[in-house]
Amino acid sequence: MTDQNTVKPLRLGLFENAQANDSGTATWRHPDNGRYLFDKLEYWRDTARMVEDAGFDFLFLADAWGWADVAGERPDICSVEGLDLPRLDPAIILAALIPETTRLGLVATGSTLLEPPYAFARRMATLDILSGGRIGWNVVTTGTADTAVQGFGVPMVGHDERYLMADDFMQVVYKLWEQAWEEGALERDKSGRFADPSKVHRIAHDGPYFRSHGYGNTSRSPQGTPVLFQAGASPAGREFGGKHGEAIFVGSGSVEQLRAHSAAIREEAVKNGRAADEVKIMSAFAAIVGSTEEEAQRKHAEVADAQNPDVTVASYAWFTGLDLSAYAPSTPMSELSTELSQTQVARFADKTVGDVLGDWHAHGVGARPIVGTPEQVADRMIELADGADLDGFLFAPVIPPASTVDFIEHVLPILKERGAVVEPSSEPQSLRERLIGTPTPALADSHTGSQYRRTMSRV
Repeated sequence: MTDQNTVKPLRLGLFENAQANDSGTATWRHPDNGRYLFDKLEYWRDTARMVEDAGFDFLFLADAWGWADVAGERPDICSVEGLDLPRLDPAIILAALIPETTRLGLVATGSTLLEPPYAFARRMATLDILSGGRIGWNVVTTGTADTAVQGFGVPMVGHDERYLMADDFMQVVYKLWEQAWEEGALERDKSGRFADPSKVHRIAHDGPYFRSHGYGNTSRSPQGTPVLFQAGASPAGREFGGKHGEAIFVGSGSVEQLRAHSAAIREEAVKNGRAADEVKIMSAFAAIVGSTEEEAQRKHAEVADAQNPDVTVASYAWFTGLDLSAYAPSTPMSELSTELSQTQVARFADKTVGDVLGDWHAHGVGARPIVGTPEQVADRMIELADGADLDGFLFAPVIPPASTVDFIEHVLPILKERGAVVEPSSEPQSLRERLIGTPTPALADSHTGSQYRRTMSRV
């Protein structure tokens, strides 16, 4: 058992997806899978209430605009197994969950490649206002860009250039969130004025990718900028995360692999004038829990048995644009390249195409689950957090919501008993205060986005 003296309080988020399947797997046929009803509000209401009551810090909704494509066509297996489509808009789901929750952070994925920044800024500010400051944004440059750009009718942008585009996008939304309306601009005084004109500012942005001139559509929200999540593992992604990210997701792996990843991210943060611990690093985590190891292994086998192996090639192509069926199983993955999600190629750099197809069928892009008893799962989480300098975990249910229920009922009590997870404050908190630990809901002064607030001219 891990030495309890080394345990630090960990933050927890629940990874979900507004579609029947996620992470490149197709487990919707499993008898305990309830998310095949993802288009029913009851599923999301029950999930949000469950994790809020359990003390999770946030509910995270992943998203993608693209679809699986092999040789220019979406394979029929994708429709048969509900692999990539249909899906719902995560921001609208979060809006519906605001009145169903009171403390839970609500995080939506949004694309800097495909979203117009002016409209996106209004949508996120609206959610933050209505939720009282509980919104986060998972910033993505769109890993499934090759098909998504077809739907939007826009040009394809290369992997590293998408991060340059994202940086320009961030400058626009920072100006809208931090500069356009000052805190306290709204007075709502029926005997005086509705807003103080000296605190309402016109923004101007002429960047290499985006142009915006005018006034923000919404007043300043409780947090200003929503909490910024990011998960890029490439050098360009880490550089972007060190500059903008407040909570950074890393994949699963050994203690040594995760420690190296954590160190690289914190180093990037320091390069950008931030303290190393200002960035909260959270590892993807999945678990299959049984009362005994044998029961857990049986449940794990049932997950693989529930999936159609024919979906694997289409699934990998969805994330990477690579049709692995076109290569011999012995082909080294190091010989392949893509302009889409390079993370999903780099993670298999020392494997062959055959190795990847077997691994991908087991858990797709998601974390390899820890399979064992509640005590074994809790031990592993604490070991990873302590050894890899993690601040928390993003729990991804293998079978939603059954895996989440198992974790909450059997593993979470052990983590709380060991002091690895603490009960949330009974006082109202913004997501930034709760998750990042800032003294106020606003961005930390050291964050690059705060410069737009500090350098704003006064009228």
